[in-house]
Amino acid sequence: MTKRILIVGGGYVGLYTALRLERKLRRRLGRGEVELTIVDPESYMTYQPFLPEAAAGNLEPRHVTIPLRRALKHTRLIVGRVTSIDHAQHTARVEIVEGEDWPVRYDLLVVALGSVSRTLPVPGLAENGIGFKTIEEAIHLRNRVLGLLDRAASTRDPDECRRSLTYVVVGGGFAGVEALAELADMTEDALRYLPELPAKPRWVLVEATGRILPEVGEEMGRYTVDELRRQGIEVLLNTRLESAENCRIVLSDGQEFDAATLVWTAGVKPHPMLRDTDLPLDEKGRVKTEPTLTVEGHRDVFAAGDNAAVPDLTDPGAFCAPNAQHAVRQAKVLADNIVATLTGQQLKPYRHAYAGSVASLGLHRGVAQVYGVKLRGLPAWFMHRTYHLARVPTFNRKVRVMADWTLALFFHREMVALGRLQNPYEEFRLAAGRKQGTLTAAESAQTAKEPAQPSAEATSARASS
Repeated sequence: MTKRILIVGGGYVGLYTALRLERKLRRRLGRGEVELTIVDPESYMTYQPFLPEAAAGNLEPRHVTIPLRRALKHTRLIVGRVTSIDHAQHTARVEIVEGEDWPVRYDLLVVALGSVSRTLPVPGLAENGIGFKTIEEAIHLRNRVLGLLDRAASTRDPDECRRSLTYVVVGGGFAGVEALAELADMTEDALRYLPELPAKPRWVLVEATGRILPEVGEEMGRYTVDELRRQGIEVLLNTRLESAENCRIVLSDGQEFDAATLVWTAGVKPHPMLRDTDLPLDEKGRVKTEPTLTVEGHRDVFAAGDNAAVPDLTDPGAFCAPNAQHAVRQAKVLADNIVATLTGQQLKPYRHAYAGSVASLGLHRGVAQVYGVKLRGLPAWFMHRTYHLARVPTFNRKVRVMADWTLALFFHREMVALGRLQNPYEEFRLAAGRKQGTLTAAESAQTAKEPAQPSAEATSARASS
């Protein structure tokens, strides 16, 4: 009888688990004894540590994505969204497009949905903010920043110029700091082509606590603040975003100013779909797991990554942090335990001592703390690139990333804003004599077929497992 393994989510845990299962179960998959299926809204996995470099133009955006069909030769891919899980019936409900959904049955289940952006009820945030968890958000942010530079260089309105040149990032974790540093680096390069720009871009980092990058330690966190400020970036600690209505930024320290760009990176939370399952959840909405990565009370369900409360055996009473380092290592143990389940062997617990963290602060600048060794500047930046090059999946993507970096040694990065990619019908509509804002037949048909635009929370969930 064929054993059906269903992996819900194609991010870190989903992809790495499937890759290892394909190696471990190669013969069984070939004989049809095991069937491996993965479900994700996208046909690719995004290697998120490279998002800042993709946004800044150091890497081709497609090179930080891993096509699931190409990487997984013996796994069936369903491009759709799991809307509910009824484990009592061993069934997951999958929505392909609006109005079309159907059940997928399984024998073993892997919950690898990951996380979404953790937002707060800040007025104007949903309307004017953007996250930084997906390749789509990174590309949009790059086009927006460069487009606003062009606007600021062309407008005669000083208020519009000031608003266009003001960029605010909320959240002092890896995503916020690295995105801000890389994009600020990019705008600095762009200034050589904009001699008519009346003022320099203003970058503001807003962090609610008294430190940034807590993963690299307090000393390296202070160094990062000093380094960012040396680059001309405003770092506001112990400060909260109170409002962002009509692009008017209001901060808890009393500052008010206009900003055309607001990036929200203030933490993550487990995927909300977990509430539509009959699996045990903790108070934070994470799936409760045993150290073996099986879900509490269910030996045929596994979970890991950001959506799982995995006990940290190196720190009794604590849980593993929601980061890529744990997700990748948990996926290895999870896959091995699935094989052990199929063969009747004993499952092994997940135990991992945190190795440390590395962060990029722009080109040739970085900060790191690895096994207690503290690095800064060029050595830390080099370690950041080396570590993530080794971790990015597939040899194909490693070569492409290396090629991008090599070419960057000889040529300047591209400074072209392709913001009109967001509205590709506009030019043809104008040529046809239609007014702006009216839909073409193709757009109307597309709108009728596609589900409504997802919320910012749902959009952030893409490729974030």
